[in-house]
Amino acid sequence: MAAKILIVEDEAAIQELITYNLQRAGYETVCADHAEKAMIMINDALPDLILLDWMLPKMSGIEFARILRRNERTRLIPIIMLTARTQEADKVAGLEIGADDYIIKPFSPRELIARINAVLRRLIPEASDEVVEIDGLRLDPVNHRVTAVNKEIELGPTEYRLLHFMMTHTERVYSRGQLLDRVWGDHVFVEERTVDVHIRRLRQALELAGKDEWIQTVRGAGYRFSAVAGLPAKNPDNTEI
Repeated sequence: MAAKILIVEDEAAIQELITYNLQRAGYETVCADHAEKAMIMINDALPDLILLDWMLPKMSGIEFARILRRNERTRLIPIIMLTARTQEADKVAGLEIGADDYIIKPFSPRELIARINAVLRRLIPEASDEVVEIDGLRLDPVNHRVTAVNKEIELGPTEYRLLHFMMTHTERVYSRGQLLDRVWGDHVFVEERTVDVHIRRLRQALELAGKDEWIQTVRGAGYRFSAVAGLPAKNPDNTEI
């Protein structure tokens, strides 16, 4: 699933150039030319990353980034600042308000894409196109294939996204609500028990490869992906938390 990038840039030519190159690189893009429009788009659906110009009309990129970092819903969205400011103090100011990277104009499309890839790999690994492999279980985002011991595992689209997220966030426990936000999207409103249904389907698919016990129920907390021997296994007959 392609990462969605919000480009907040008021210069039409730069916005068009960035959009063209990111779409060629396989990213989904949406654009805004000022902070107020960007916030409306963010309220509708969270992007995976924001490219934010420093010099914007009405509200500067720095002010907007500060607002995003103060908001519980938006504080973890990766932000890459774009600016013509070259002073070290400006770069420090951008990073201090919570920007994850800082690119000085003019920049090459290749550099921009490399920086985006690096931030996504570090902060949102499930948005990357890199192959994920754990002890014989292999997920290839480019070909949208999951294999175990060279045998393909058939998964529905939701089970695929769920497995991709869990394989890139191993050993950490996620509640149903957190999984809904990260896998389904925070703008999708479905019952939390929906997660149980898809966890059950995912386990059934992985059972054929003997990997079903890697999807573990942590009673009272949520679900965890772990291929480490000796950790408590899932409840064998249900997914009650």
